[in-house]
Amino acid sequence: MSAGERPARKPGETAHPADPEDISDAPADQDGDEAEGGEEERDRPQDAWSARRDLHAHAPEAMRLGDGARFGGSLVTGDQHGMSGGYLTGDLVMGSKTEVWNFGPAAPHASGEIPAPTLRRMAASFVTDEDAFTALVERLRTERVLVLQGPPFTGRRTAALMLLSRVGATTVRSLLRDRSPDDLATRLDAEQARVGGDADTPAAPVGYALCDLITNRRRPLREPHLLAVGDWLRRHNGYLVVTVGPTAALEDVRPVGWRPPRAAEVLAAHLRAQLTTAPGPAGDAEVARLLALDAVAGFLSHDHQLREAAAFASALVPVAMGEADEESLARFSLSSLEHQVREWFEEDEDALALRDKAFLISLAAFDGGPYALTAELSDQLYAALLRTQRAHATPEVPVFGTHIGKRLQLARAEQREAKQPTEWGPVRQWVASFRDDRTPPVLLRELWTGHPSARPALTSWLSRLTDDRRPLVRTRAAATAAILTHADLPSAMALLIENWAASNLYRHRLVAANALAVAHFIGAPNISRILDSWSTHETQALRWVAIRTHALIGPERPGDTLRLLRRVSRKEVEESLRSGPPKPLDEDMLQELREAVELLLLSPAGDEVLRDLLAHLGVDRAAHDLAVEGFLAACRRETAHSGAQHHAYDAEYVEGPGRPVVLGWFGEAVADAKTLWAARGLATLWRAALRSRAHTGDALSVLGAWVLAADRFPDAERALAVLVPALVTEPADAQRLSHLLRTMPGEDGGGPPPVARRLLTVVPSGGGTNPTAPA
Repeated sequence: MSAGERPARKPGETAHPADPEDISDAPADQDGDEAEGGEEERDRPQDAWSARRDLHAHAPEAMRLGDGARFGGSLVTGDQHGMSGGYLTGDLVMGSKTEVWNFGPAAPHASGEIPAPTLRRMAASFVTDEDAFTALVERLRTERVLVLQGPPFTGRRTAALMLLSRVGATTVRSLLRDRSPDDLATRLDAEQARVGGDADTPAAPVGYALCDLITNRRRPLREPHLLAVGDWLRRHNGYLVVTVGPTAALEDVRPVGWRPPRAAEVLAAHLRAQLTTAPGPAGDAEVARLLALDAVAGFLSHDHQLREAAAFASALVPVAMGEADEESLARFSLSSLEHQVREWFEEDEDALALRDKAFLISLAAFDGGPYALTAELSDQLYAALLRTQRAHATPEVPVFGTHIGKRLQLARAEQREAKQPTEWGPVRQWVASFRDDRTPPVLLRELWTGHPSARPALTSWLSRLTDDRRPLVRTRAAATAAILTHADLPSAMALLIENWAASNLYRHRLVAANALAVAHFIGAPNISRILDSWSTHETQALRWVAIRTHALIGPERPGDTLRLLRRVSRKEVEESLRSGPPKPLDEDMLQELREAVELLLLSPAGDEVLRDLLAHLGVDRAAHDLAVEGFLAACRRETAHSGAQHHAYDAEYVEGPGRPVVLGWFGEAVADAKTLWAARGLATLWRAALRSRAHTGDALSVLGAWVLAADRFPDAERALAVLVPALVTEPADAQRLSHLLRTMPGEDGGGPPPVARRLLTVVPSGGGTNPTAPA
């Protein structure tokens, strides 16, 4: 039996709903009483320690429990729904103030000549690899037509115009992009006729820029199109540069991949160009001073598009002129990201396809996870979105689609090989993640609060993920729900978490508990209030979720958590005695209470928890049993590491054979006078467990496991040799321990191990304590 499982159900016992590791093969949307009954029959609760381990292993990096995960500033906080206080092209009115932000040159929506001053201004701030760019100029000079391919907002249009300028075109004209590639040569003829050109070869070369050509599978750009255009351009002394995106439909066409410069280079070039023309200080010294500002370093530390770097240079100019201070730049980077996210979800001819939007959402939920998994689950979301968009149509998901590289380019993401934790140990996989780690929460918040029509599909998708067999998938569903809870608590609770928490299936409740725990750690409001009310709720499922969540967040407020656990424990006893003959206690709830205490003891707040348990050990039977049972559960945990690991919350715990964690804690506490109180406290809990009729058997079993560990590890034997005398204050104690050491079997099933005979020598014969023991 693995450490993450509860014992099998005995005859006559009620079936336990849900171990997330053991779920039905039935599809998530299967209906019918028979299917539901089968689900509940296989459903068992995963123990709290294993569940916490999975949550820590699979949660996004920014939300790992115990890492002080918080979303600061206005990233996912406040009441900024939709726009989120960002900036837009055009007028954005906030109260009585109007702010206008421009992201680079306007898109070429009209046909006409590019003004010469515009070209000179672009040339002044244009940066590139000169050797590579010169080679492109020579290729354009020879072939007359060039297809430049790259992601949006990487300077493709500027590069196209600069290529035409460098090749010697005295006039550069921008062409409409919404015509078929079949019409390219015809359009050039019409353009020449419109401006009054001569049919003969003109003396001065003319450049044509066709930016963001619209193509699809039915009308791709083909090689014959380019050959025909090349012939026309040679006859008329012209040059043409066509820019396309990563997903453009091309047949027998070899595009040139555009490699944009770094954002820092573009920022410096634009800043230098603007300071040269603006009144006030200029020159390399002033540019260097501005680039050394902390706000600039913060901006460049994130993945930004070139248009954003150019806009940031414009925002730096007032700082150079003394008209603004550095604090005015603080939100620029985040606002740029928010603007990009809003563009992704726009519905116009330039917007991403619905399948690409589904991939973005899935990548936000599984950021840093395996690419194949992200893509697989994004297609499920795509089908759900299609059902929302076309309710009466059958969703069709393409089996084969965009190449991974192009897909990640559109998402401003990257792929790398990394180790991923699994229940069988770490494995290497190809993972995908946004280049800017702030993107997932910003994207999910914008989706949830800015596009509520997507909520039915998103909630259906997340609920389906709670039934997935893979711990990573269930954990990311919880983390995604946590972000949505942070953005809009009432809606996320009503549409997601409350439904999961009230489920008959434990795996759904576990996802609800994980979601609430992560939401609490990232700063969502009122989570503690929700948990406190659910802890005494009449619905058993909600009580279970509250206790499991308290086990996860308890180290932040151990005293309050332990008081609540004792109150719930007393309530369970009172309800069993309320009317008529005593009713059996809810074993599942009691088990959750024990495991909550176990997690608290083994957390970074272990010392504070130990003091609290000792202070309330003799208050009443409920407090006594809760402390003893939680303590014994913690004593069963073993680690592959040496030393005291009770504060290493994320140590590699093993099922065995390993070093008992609490025994290591005891050994280190004995060795330091400042922590001797902890050793005495642990011995006190051991004596309470051994003397309790209800717990003696479990306590002897755990102590026997410690003896076997002492047979493997000398440091464990030394600690146990100090503990054993401390457990004897009465003759019955000595008799109990002596009997265990004389009769316990070894690991191979034979007689007592040699260490048992050595430990027998330190058991006080008369029942008095060893004067050197920490009694």
